[in-house]
Amino acid sequence: MTDADASLASASVESLFERSGALLDGHFVLKSGRHAGRYLEKFLVLQHPAIGVELCRRFAVALAPYQPTLVVGPTTGGVLLSFETARQLGGGVRAAFAEPVDGGGRLLRRGWPVAPDERVVLVDDILTTGASLVETVEAVRAAGVEPLAATVIVDRSVAPVDLAFPLHALGRLNIPSWEAEACELCSAGIPMRRPGSS
Repeated sequence: MTDADASLASASVESLFERSGALLDGHFVLKSGRHAGRYLEKFLVLQHPAIGVELCRRFAVALAPYQPTLVVGPTTGGVLLSFETARQLGGGVRAAFAEPVDGGGRLLRRGWPVAPDERVVLVDDILTTGASLVETVEAVRAAGVEPLAATVIVDRSVAPVDLAFPLHALGRLNIPSWEAEACELCSAGIPMRRPGSS
């Protein structure tokens, strides 16, 4: 292991976001519709292959005990995460992703075979409300199997997300968020940004 690899392996998830310039301050409208004063821009982290590989190494360590045969993540960040995690797990583990469909929800749409005895685990980037992860769970169930476990890079949820199976997080950050009508930043007149729109 090189010194650079060792430095990444010992770094906290928060420090990996900070060193990537991915922990942003301001006034953000989240995908969930909630507002927050800080934002985790996962793609500023995932643009660095060495950091992405390290995060997926940690995913593989957390998920290996479930002996997965298929790793599934929601688009978009979950595409990168599922494929690298599957590679790190080795042994013929495959990767797939769940895509949004018209009318809501997600599906596994690329003709990927999912056997009845498939051992499926899920990966995702940031857990806020759990909506994309829940949709991915439903996509896997629609394919005929029950997921065994899930892991996320960061859990920043304010309420428990119950998936009916184990949910692991590499890190946890407490970032306050508000419904739009109760947003302290709106009241203060701080301009809003919509992450991912520019």
